[in-house]
Amino acid sequence: MMNCREATQLMSASQERELSLAERMSLGVHTMMCKGCHNYKQQMGTLRTITRAYAKGKNEQLENKS
Repeated sequence: MMNCREATQLMSASQERELSLAERMSLGVHTMMCKGCHNYKQQMGTLRTITRAYAKGKNEQLENKS
């Protein structure tokens, strides 16, 4: 059984690489059972979305200055 530390490490790793099927399955089971890790995963997704939107806005601002 995966613990919370391993789960959060996999969540971070998933931002850099594709997780294996076994990793995705283990993480999925853990996040279904652990409310804290489930919330953490959602927060990471939200932060990623916000960061991408911010970066896109910055790029558009730079393009408009040209």
